[in-house]
Amino acid sequence: MSPPHNLLLFGATGAIGSYILDAILSKRAQFDRIAIFTSARTVETKASLVENLKKQNVEIIVGSVEDEEAVKAAYTGIDTVVSALGRNTLAQQIPLIRLAAASKDVKLFLPSEYGTDIAYGPASANEKPHQLKLKVRAVLEDEISRDDLDYAYVVTGPFAEMYLHFAPGIEAAGGWDVKARKSVLLGAKGEDRVSLTTMKDVGTLVLSALLTASPETLNRPLCVNSFTTTPAEIQAEFERQTTGAPWTDVSYTPLERLREVEKKAWDDGLGPATAVTLRRIWTEGGTLYAERANGIIGEPAVMTLEQVVANEVKRVASL
Repeated sequence: MSPPHNLLLFGATGAIGSYILDAILSKRAQFDRIAIFTSARTVETKASLVENLKKQNVEIIVGSVEDEEAVKAAYTGIDTVVSALGRNTLAQQIPLIRLAAASKDVKLFLPSEYGTDIAYGPASANEKPHQLKLKVRAVLEDEISRDDLDYAYVVTGPFAEMYLHFAPGIEAAGGWDVKARKSVLLGAKGEDRVSLTTMKDVGTLVLSALLTASPETLNRPLCVNSFTTTPAEIQAEFERQTTGAPWTDVSYTPLERLREVEKKAWDDGLGPATAVTLRRIWTEGGTLYAERANGIIGEPAVMTLEQVVANEVKRVASL
């Protein structure tokens, strides 16, 4: 397919969608149309944001993703759809994909894949947090003809900013508290490697995937990231940028202990259970790939560990 010219975004004002939209708008001149499909409630509650987007020549299409006719109308003249729907609404992408495949205009669909690789290994198919994304992939890969619709999965691994924070009420699942100079490192010695992507870089990487769309980048996962590090390296960077000396409250959660915490979180029906499962997957190496795909989408500039830690230190200082 030719490079995308007319984009429609779902979830564009959400937690990660806003970063994707910002990145796309940074290259506004390279696209003919940029539209977002959003709810009447969002237009009401985020009125100033919506007005600002209009000033940047963003089309605001108001409707419900469950309204088939509204979605069909929104697809008119659109060649590329980017979804940033949240974890709890991922299944809503399935009818959106089917309508895109039936559209005479839409040629490319990027589903909301930002996060953990859901096909990293054989065990991935059984992980609870992966189930909705797996259903979405099954539709794209097994049901939809490539003559009707192409796709790309932008797989980023964990968001760096969220990885730094403790899961609510479950400190054993790891995190850093800059104010208290307290941390819990995952792994027996904090030396298990993990690849992280900042939320800003998610936008950067999605934009690059769009601008470099080609047979090499389509109909496959694009496993990308900002950098690969370890909890111990993150700890050292926090110490360097704060006290200049070791923090006094540093502990570790070995993998076996993390599995116990995960099981209890699910057994007790705790909200952060999904977050604990994901952290266990990451600690097992589920973010590491033989080769990352940054290069085939143009090797866009991404953030460093030093920058991420500096932002977190600055954020805490401003509270």
